[in-house]
Amino acid sequence: MNVYDEAHSLARAIKESNEFKEFDKVRKEVESDNDVSAMIADMQKLQLELQAAQISVEQPPEDLMGRIQSLSTMLATKPLAARFMQTEATFTIMMNDVFKIIGDAMGM
Repeated sequence: MNVYDEAHSLARAIKESNEFKEFDKVRKEVESDNDVSAMIADMQKLQLELQAAQISVEQPPEDLMGRIQSLSTMLATKPLAARFMQTEATFTIMMNDVFKIIGDAMGM
């Protein structure tokens, strides 16, 4: 068994999964909507800022959670953005499960 061949098989299986296909479809729709695309990019930037602060054990800027909440509320009112966030979450859960299965097999 060649590990690289198996990795390519796994990649193909992921690309053929309903989770990826739906996420990819919605992601392409988001890319064609400048407003929603910009809002999602802003949200991702804010989430990274929060994660960086949490990792470095720093206190996040006081207004950060408020900005995240405000933008999250705005995104929820946009059907395309809401679909994107849902399909992204579903795909991420699947990928986390795959990583867990691999990690468990390695005893990690």
